[in-house]
Amino acid sequence: MRSIKIGTRNSPLALWQAREVARNLQNRNYKTEITPIVSTGDKNLTQPLYSLGITGIFTKDLDIALLNNEVDIAVHSLKDIPTELPENVEIIAVLKRDFPQDILVRRKGAENLELKDLKVATSSLRRRAFWLKEFPQAQFSDIRGNVQTRLRKLEEEDFDATLFSLAAIERISLVVDYEFLPMMISAPAQGVVAITARKDDEEIQEIFEEINHLPTQICVDIERSFLNTLEGGCTAPIGAFAEMNDKNEIRFQGRLCSLDGKNCIETDEIFLWEEGKNFGKNLAEKLLENGGRELMAEIKTHL
Repeated sequence: MRSIKIGTRNSPLALWQAREVARNLQNRNYKTEITPIVSTGDKNLTQPLYSLGITGIFTKDLDIALLNNEVDIAVHSLKDIPTELPENVEIIAVLKRDFPQDILVRRKGAENLELKDLKVATSSLRRRAFWLKEFPQAQFSDIRGNVQTRLRKLEEEDFDATLFSLAAIERISLVVDYEFLPMMISAPAQGVVAITARKDDEEIQEIFEEINHLPTQICVDIERSFLNTLEGGCTAPIGAFAEMNDKNEIRFQGRLCSLDGKNCIETDEIFLWEEGKNFGKNLAEKLLENGGRELMAEIKTHL
């Protein structure tokens, strides 16, 4: 077997994820080689993501490397992968999900401020809308960059706190004080490392069949189908989180909000998983019929 070339973004978090995939392969006696690639999303750190008008901004350059046979697989945070993939690229495996929650990190001096009084830095439409749902008078700043860059900006610039996924902090063992935010629902597939490959590379696909974590795959498939059905190619403030127990029961929480957080539609359901059923699509269609269609139309007029 050839050495497996692993494509990844070059941030510390992305490299941790690539090394985790490499470790899974090496444990099965495969040789690996990590190839860092600078993504378009990492080159432009000034504009907020929602204003760039590109889906897959963190994955496009890795897709190109994959299709040009420069790498055998690409490793991503699954929440960065668009629900529509390029021709001949597919997700072949996911690792077990960990630390999917959103957390708040404050700057020094802001420890005693109430949540409603914080000026929060985030470029995520979802995080802004969900925060505004609770705190309608909140003020925001845009922020971009990897975890370390955003933590540095937190101390240097004019805002009180910023938001991360807990995975971003825990995976690279950063020691920071943080708070859980029960009012948030994670982005679809948050906390999941995904591996993409060429559809015609059967050898690679076979290798990853035993690495793939099936319960995680089932949950993120539901979340991504929910997202895809709601969005229709448009970026919107959408949260989706599915959890599966050992009885094949799934609890699904989903939310769609207007950009200002004033109008939100939610679902929270428990159901028995069955193979072949598109639960995510069905859940999204119910939400669309319950006012979601009008809400999505309104969001599209503002983006």
